[in-house]
Amino acid sequence: MAALSVLRDPVRRALYDYVAGQRNEVGRDEAARAAGVGRTLAAFHLDKLVEAGLLETGFRRLTDRTGPGSGRPAKVYRRSPGEHQVSLPPRDYRTLALVLAEAVDALGGEEAAEAAARRVGERARASGLREALEERGYEPYHDGDVIRLRNCPFHVIAQERPVLTCALNLALCEGLLSALGDDHVTPRLDPRPGECCVSFSKNNEH
Repeated sequence: MAALSVLRDPVRRALYDYVAGQRNEVGRDEAARAAGVGRTLAAFHLDKLVEAGLLETGFRRLTDRTGPGSGRPAKVYRRSPGEHQVSLPPRDYRTLALVLAEAVDALGGEEAAEAAARRVGERARASGLREALEERGYEPYHDGDVIRLRNCPFHVIAQERPVLTCALNLALCEGLLSALGDDHVTPRLDPRPGECCVSFSKNNEH
């Protein structure tokens, strides 16, 4: 709760949303411009977000200059990989998900589970793929002709049951495309550090 309460401030929320939405680490000047505030105020709020565990920091050069006169590496910010949820009263969906994953493994029910995930995806009600993905927390972005997913909504379970979770995730995405009638892209397993294991590749048009 404390970690999320810091986002009530509109400037802080704007800074967090901007940093979280970038593929690369963000410097204070860039974040300040994006939020429309001064550098000093941006630095204050960014460091508050770090204290709350919502952002992480590092240091790197923000220009290509090297050698004498190039200056020191600048402080940069990126979204923290930690997960923050609020549930009142407390709920424990993670434990139930792990129990179900154990049952699938024990019963050899991977194919049935994938079919179920595909059916869930087929229930999607959205005007397009990007909207459907955003509604489910995937945070899609374009990387050339590839749609990548910055966030894994099933991160906690994927850490403990990666093979099963990624297979179900792929089946769910296949179901989404089926519901939308979208045959312009194909989902595939394409794991990258810090991102979802699924990406969408553009189909070749003949």
